[in-house]
Amino acid sequence: MFAQLPMYQKKGRQAYSGKLETIQEFTAYLDDPQHKFKSIHVAGTNGKGSCSHMLSSVLQEAGYSVGLYTSPHLKDFRERIKINGAKVPKAYVLDFVQEHQEYIASHHLSFFEMTVAMAFTYFARQQVDIAVVEVGLGGRLDSTNIITPEICLITNIGYDHQSILGNTLEKIALEKAGIIKPNVPVIISEYHKTTAPIFNIIATQKRAKIVFAEDEVQQQYQTDLLGAYQQKNIKGVVTCIKHLKGFQITEQQLKLGLQGVVKNTGLLGRWQILSEEPKIICDTAHNKEGLSEVLRQLKNEPFKSLHVVLGFVNDKDVEQLLSLFPRAATYYFVKPKVPRGMDLKSLKNLAAAQKLRGKTYDSVKKGLKAAKESADKGDIIYVGGSTFVVAEVV
Repeated sequence: MFAQLPMYQKKGRQAYSGKLETIQEFTAYLDDPQHKFKSIHVAGTNGKGSCSHMLSSVLQEAGYSVGLYTSPHLKDFRERIKINGAKVPKAYVLDFVQEHQEYIASHHLSFFEMTVAMAFTYFARQQVDIAVVEVGLGGRLDSTNIITPEICLITNIGYDHQSILGNTLEKIALEKAGIIKPNVPVIISEYHKTTAPIFNIIATQKRAKIVFAEDEVQQQYQTDLLGAYQQKNIKGVVTCIKHLKGFQITEQQLKLGLQGVVKNTGLLGRWQILSEEPKIICDTAHNKEGLSEVLRQLKNEPFKSLHVVLGFVNDKDVEQLLSLFPRAATYYFVKPKVPRGMDLKSLKNLAAAQKLRGKTYDSVKKGLKAAKESADKGDIIYVGGSTFVVAEVV
């Protein structure tokens, strides 16, 4: 069934529904599980996955039963649907697909629509106290946008998925702002003069309280998620927790939750250190804003030489992304094992135009193996460019 359904991870834009009617009809058929639990809705270009896991961890530390829906998964489909860090049981996934297989096939659901409905049904049946729901793509027409949350969080706005969401920050912000609901507070993690007016207008129209996290959080909080960019995410999470009504969360529980994200939720692939000698770092950043932050931090790491295992999918502006990478590094160009994986010859040619030199390898594992063989003690190996590249090494 998974192989048959249109899946954005594999097919890109052609698998994107761009409408809510199909998911609404399916959840109505399932007796509207999305109305049977409380939720927090998280959107944004970068950081929404990290923020969703942070929120879940904090709520878990406060003693609540917390559903967590995120995408995409890295190793196991069940990573997408968790309660208190435990992946949805295999038996539930199989039973859901078998029970509703005829409906799913006859109504031409996408992979994402099926997965969202599966998660919402699971959270309702397990009677979670609250679920943290990460938007898949955009916001306004994302399949998750059928919930009425307690609060919304929008992390930041950057250029990604322009062919679907628009080619200006204003247009992209408008799509993300589509998660704002009447009389539901919305937190904005990062203030940007271009996008702030969009959020203010939509919030005013919906009579939704809007809070910019940078105005509220001055204190420095620590998290076990590595990467300097997490400090921006933390501000949004802390503000969201402080404005969440009906849940009792102490300052100590907030701090413990932020410091125990990996332990509580099992998050992978965010500035994750795979090895110390040589030091191997992987990160799922895959657009201009995300990669700029990661490469800025990488530049500050002490190393003798830098080795970069790099691959992309073919619907990104790869030429622009390659321009961010340092020329003084050795490159190992790889193709992730998905149909959208970028052709190695094209990648190498684009890289050469940016004066990035290296060899090609027909798998991520072969590229990483070659990097390990070439690296000396004191060198760093960075693995990234695409979520799918990271998925093959964690």
